[in-house]
Parts: sequence; C-alpha cells; structure tokens
Amino acid sequence: MTPLPTPPDSTTKPRSEPVPPTRTPRRGATGFVLACLLPALVLFVVFMVIPTVNVFRMSLYTWSGFSPDMRFVGLDNFRRLLDDDQFVRAFQNTVALLVVVTVVTMGTGLFLAAVMTRQRLRGQSLYRFVLYIPNVLSVVVIAAIFSAVYDQKNGLLNSTLRLLSLDSWQQIWLGDQKIVLYSVAIAMVWQSLGYYMVLYMAGMASIPEELYEASALDGASAVRQFFALTLPLIWQSLRTTLTFFIMSSVNLSFVLVRAMTGGGPDGSSDVLLNYMYKQAYTNSSYGYGMAIGVVVFAFSFLVSLLVSRATRREPLQF
Repeated sequence: MTPLPTPPDSTTKPRSEPVPPTRTPRRGATGFVLACLLPALVLFVVFMVIPTVNVFRMSLYTWSGFSPDMRFVGLDNFRRLLDDDQFVRAFQNTVALLVVVTVVTMGTGLFLAAVMTRQRLRGQSLYRFVLYIPNVLSVVVIAAIFSAVYDQKNGLLNSTLRLLSLDSWQQIWLGDQKIVLYSVAIAMVWQSLGYYMVLYMAGMASIPEELYEASALDGASAVRQFFALTLPLIWQSLRTTLTFFIMSSVNLSFVLVRAMTGGGPDGSSDVLLNYMYKQAYTNSSYGYGMAIGVVVFAFSFLVSLLVSRATRREPLQF
C-alpha cells in the first residue's frame, strides 16, 4: 500500500508574504502640484483678494472716482449710511426680495421636483425642458422679456386682462410703487426655478425605491413620504443650494432691477447693489459707494452664516 501523506504540522507557522516596500513620494511631486495650483491661485488673488481689499480701503476715503484728490475720512461714509433714507429703502427692498424669492423658488422647486420624480406624467421631459429654458437665457434677455410682458399698453399681461374683460385689473406693473418690487420678484423666480428643480430631481432620483415601498406599506401618504423621507434625505443638497441661491439672488436682483426699472419709480425698486452702482459711477461718490459695497459684503457673509447655522443637522444616509 502506498503510505498516506502526513498532514502538515499545525504548529508550523504559515509562510508570510513578502511586504512590498513603501514608495516614498518623489521630490518633484510637490513642485508639480504647486505648479498646477499656482495659476489658479494667482487669478484668485488678482481678481478676488486684491479687489476686495481695495473696496474696504476705498470705503475710508472720499473720492469722485476721476480726480486725483483723495481725502481720508475714516468711518464718515458709514455714518452717512445711517442717515440715508434711500440706502435704508434699498436695504429693505433687498431683504424683501431675498425672503419672497427664496421661499417661492425653493418651495415651488421642491414641489415640482417631487411631482416630476414620484408621479408618472405624460410629457415629463418636455415639462423639464420648458422649465429649465429660462436658466439658459441671459439675465438681460429675461429683463427684456418681462419688460415687454409688463408693458402698460401692448404688454402680454394687460392685453390678456383686457381680452378677459378684466380691465379693472390692469396695472402699470413697472411704474406703480406698490407692485413694482413684486413684478421684479416674479422675473427672478421665473429665471431660477427650473435650475433648482433639476437639482432637486437629481437628489430625489438617487433615493432607493424600496424606502418608498416600505413606507407605503406602513400607510404613509405621498405628503407624509415627502416630509418624513424625501426631505430629510436630500437635506444636505437643499442646505447647499439654499446658501448658494441667496448669494446669487443679491447679484440677480441688481441686474434685473438695473435693466427693468433702474431702481424706479422714485427708488421704490432700488436694491443695495444698484444703489451702490449709482453712487459710485453715476453720482461720482466712489468712496461712499464702496462703503455700501462693504455693507453688501458683510450682509452676504452674515446671511450665509445664519443660514448655515439654522439648517445644520445630522446627515441621513440610506
């Protein structure tokens, strides 16, 4: 008989695999990374850091913007702001636009994204395309479109009201101090809505369908699923887009107001950036305009900080 092979001794230790030597980073790797980052860093310093520092510096001077005479006045420009009724009005208009446009845009965008994602609609791709078109257009083009829509005599809005025999509802949409700010707000919502709807649709589409099926078996309605499931799972995306939208709305309001109303009538639609522009480049009060710019910078930073703190919560994962 052939002897059976002897089993290996259990006490013997298995042969260890050779450990590959660790690779030390090459000396030129750090230099290569710095060389790649240097152009972006230079552009950031030249076009962001230096202009921002100059805004703060020039806010301490009185200067027409053209003459070589500059006089240091310290904080006098900021003291003038407290007594400037038009500045206070522009600040109030800016806050009102931010609140109204943010609430309407974010709320409507979430609602439309939920409907597009959770409901089966015919022509869903067409709806998404139509709602996204305004974001592709230039802001100046949007201002021209709404200026034509709001035209008192031949505008689409008043003509439709006249066709429906609702002549008493016709308004001077961009000439009435009571409603001009709301007219600008509608244009801002129309421009931004589609972009944020698509962002929220992308976040909602990534949520597993099994979660919705399990919640439906537990008896959760569509509304309950939205507030208890969808909204918490896309909260981080909502938080990021909320901060970004508020900051971009400050610039968007300036462009639309500048192109549609110029701040009128009688300053009723003026916003901070438009008032800063008029003081610095129209009234030759460059130092005073830069003081308004400092206020805009501080206001934007403070709002971003408050929104970030107010919306902070533990992220949920699936």
